[in-house]
Amino acid sequence: MSSDRKFLIVRDPLWNTIRLDPVAVRIVDTPAFQRLRYIRQLGFGHLVYPGATHTRFDHALGVYHLARTALRLLAERDERVRERDPGTELIPYAALLHDIGHYAFSHALEELEADRLPGDHEAVSAQFFRSEELQEAMAPLGPDAPARIYDLIRGKGDEPLQGLVSGSLDLDKMEYLRRDARFCGVPYGEVDVDRLLQGLVLLEDPRSGRLEVGVQEKAISALESLLFAKYQMFRNVYWHHAVRAATALYKRIVGEAVRHGLLNPSELVGPTDEELLHEIRRRSLASDADEARHIGRRWIPALRNRRLPKRALELTAPELEGVELAEWVSWEGGRRRTVEDELAGELGLAPGEVMIDFPTKRRMLELDLLVERRGGRVQRLGERGLPGVIDLPLVARELYGTTRVLRIFTLERRRLEPRQVLHRLRE
Repeated sequence: MSSDRKFLIVRDPLWNTIRLDPVAVRIVDTPAFQRLRYIRQLGFGHLVYPGATHTRFDHALGVYHLARTALRLLAERDERVRERDPGTELIPYAALLHDIGHYAFSHALEELEADRLPGDHEAVSAQFFRSEELQEAMAPLGPDAPARIYDLIRGKGDEPLQGLVSGSLDLDKMEYLRRDARFCGVPYGEVDVDRLLQGLVLLEDPRSGRLEVGVQEKAISALESLLFAKYQMFRNVYWHHAVRAATALYKRIVGEAVRHGLLNPSELVGPTDEELLHEIRRRSLASDADEARHIGRRWIPALRNRRLPKRALELTAPELEGVELAEWVSWEGGRRRTVEDELAGELGLAPGEVMIDFPTKRRMLELDLLVERRGGRVQRLGERGLPGVIDLPLVARELYGTTRVLRIFTLERRRLEPRQVLHRLRE
C-alpha cells in the first residue's frame, strides 16, 4: 500500500489499482477490519487449491472498488444518482464492511446447529459495528451512518441502490467469483464484470413504483456468465469433496468443543482462523474429559496435517433420482448425529467420526431483478426467467441438483453401501 495525500492506493492482482477514500482508510485501519486479513476467503479451499490463501480483507477491498466504479457509471447516465443523496454515499462503505462479521474459516460455521452459534455473519456484524474504533472511523458519515450501513448489509435498507450490496446482482458475487477462480487457478469463475457494470441502470418497478438497481437487456449475456460461473465454482471448488471433508471435520471440532463446554457460542465471534483452532486445542488438552481431549489429540492434528476424512459413500444426483431424503439430512442436528454415531459404531469408529454431508444452498441460481428491455419496457426477471431473453432460471433447479452430492465421510477409511444407509436417511 502507498499513500496518496488523504487517499490510499492499494495494488491488487485482480483489479490492479484500488483507491481508498479517507473514510475508507479510517475503516480499514480499525482492528475489526484488519482482522479480516486472517480469515481465509475460501475456508479450507487452500487444502485442495494451494493458491487459495486469499482473505476476506482482499475481497472486501475489491467489493468496495466495484461499488465506487458502479456508482460512477450509474451517475454518468442518471441524474438521480448524480444527486448523491446520503443513502447513495453509504453504498461503498456497506460494500467495504459487508463481511466484517465473518467467523473463522468464513462460512463453514454457519452450518452448525442454531444453539451452537450466535447467528449468521450478517447478524454477528452488529457486534463489530458497536466497536468504539469502527464507530469513530464512520463518524464523518453522520450519526446514523452505522445503523444505515448495517441495514444495507442485511438487505433491510430502503436505498434504491440497495441491490448493489445485497441482491441477485450484488457486487459481492461479481468479486468473489473472479477472485476465487484467480487464486484457485481454475477457469470456471470468469464473469464479464465490465459488461455487467456498464449495463447497470436505475429502474422503476412497474408494480410498486419503487426505484431499484437493474440491468439493461443487452447485458443479459454477461448475467448468464455470472450464473454459470457460480454453478461451476460450487460444483468444482466450493463443494469439492476434499473441501467438504475438511469443512465437516472442522464443524465437528467446533460443535463438540461447544457441547463439552470448552467454549461458549459467543466466543466464536472475533477469533481468526488459527486463533480459534489454537484455543480449542489448548482447552481440550487441558480438559479432564477423555472426549474433550480427543478433539485436541486426534481431530485438530488431522485437520492441520490434512489427514482428512475419507469418502465411505458418495451418491450423485443420478444415483439419488427417485430417492426422497429427509429434510434433516442437510442440517447439523440431533437426528443426523444419532444416525452418524450408529454408523460409527457399526464401522468400529469412535462417536463423531462419521459425518454425513449433503450441502444445501437453495438460492444458488435464483434471480430477482428488473430488466430494461430494448424498447424501454421494464420487466421483473424472476424464477421463470423472461422468454426469449434469459431462460437459465428455468433450468436452475436441475443445475442445482447436479451440483449437490450426498457424501458420508469417515475419519479412517471405511466402505458403505447405499443399502446400508439410504433407508435411514428417508425417515
